[in-house]
Amino acid sequence: MPNRRTNPVAIAVAAVLGADALLHLYWATGATWPASDERSLSYGVLGYDVSFAPPVVLPLAVLLLTAAGVVLARVRLSLNHRWGKLLQLGTLAVGIGMAARGLAGIGWMMGLDVGAPDGSAFHWLNPIVYTPLCVALAVACLHIARSRTEDVARVR
Repeated sequence: MPNRRTNPVAIAVAAVLGADALLHLYWATGATWPASDERSLSYGVLGYDVSFAPPVVLPLAVLLLTAAGVVLARVRLSLNHRWGKLLQLGTLAVGIGMAARGLAGIGWMMGLDVGAPDGSAFHWLNPIVYTPLCVALAVACLHIARSRTEDVARVR
């Protein structure tokens, strides 16, 4: 019988990725909250002007939902499960992606030009929200991926 406990760290990672996916789905409708228009949203979220059209944001939403599912499945299934090693690699890939974004954010905080106008929301959101969150998610994913003794479902 499987143990139904799930690692709270994995739940937190999946919740953040899922919430981000929901934002992308929302933006795919043409809505621009919390900004007043698409350009402001783009500069606030990314630091430069890009499209938030459905062909751009829908694949990102799918990627984020997939990443959330991979991380949850990694802690729910044993490494001995037929998909265990693939889920471990997937979780590692999510962690590496978050680490890359975190490192980019650190570079932007240190003065690398991101293109956002001075005083834009990105200049304070990046160091206060985006970068710390990405670094925390990276650490969490790497911890989950390298875990050998799992707080996961096991066949007894």
